Amino acid sequence: MRMTTDLDQLARAAARGDEAAFAALTDRIYDRTFGLCFRLTGSRAEAEDLTHDLLIALPRKLPLYRGQSRFTTWLYRVTLNAAHDHRRKQATRARAHDGWGDVELMRRAEAAQRADEADWLTTAMRALPDDLRDTLALTLDDATHAEAAQVLGISEGTVSWRLSEARKRLRAIMEDTQ
Repeated sequence: MRMTTDLDQLARAAARGDEAAFAALTDRIYDRTFGLCFRLTGSRAEAEDLTHDLLIALPRKLPLYRGQSRFTTWLYRVTLNAAHDHRRKQATRARAHDGWGDVELMRRAEAAQRADEADWLTTAMRALPDDLRDTLALTLDDATHAEAAQVLGISEGTVSWRLSEARKRLRAIMEDTQ
């Protein structure tokens, strides 16, 4: 019975800010808390993390200990609540990861499709005459019609015509490959 009383007294003293009492209390409860955390999580690493988190939060929680039950009973309740919170957080993370997995799969599929389209376009552009290919390459690289006209030494109207002609020929190439 003395051990319980000692823990109760240490808890009350620690709640009042006695650092030595808090150090003694954590030394005395660590193994017991870790054991319960291990049984609740089934994982040594998770039990260590949960025990560590509990001991870090203990100074804020100790003032809530009213002494209506043994300190160990109160500590079991706090530990059990923390384990439930931990499980909920893990479940939320797992759901989030699952969702991100789907998003990542979609992102990769879209990237692969864009890469396939870019490969097709690069290959198809080789079939165009040099003047159409040059004009198309410049405008695909974000040059305006005016900028492309200046670089190529032609009018903007000719740039527009070449782009129209390039699109028409690319459509024909696409239809032939399908």
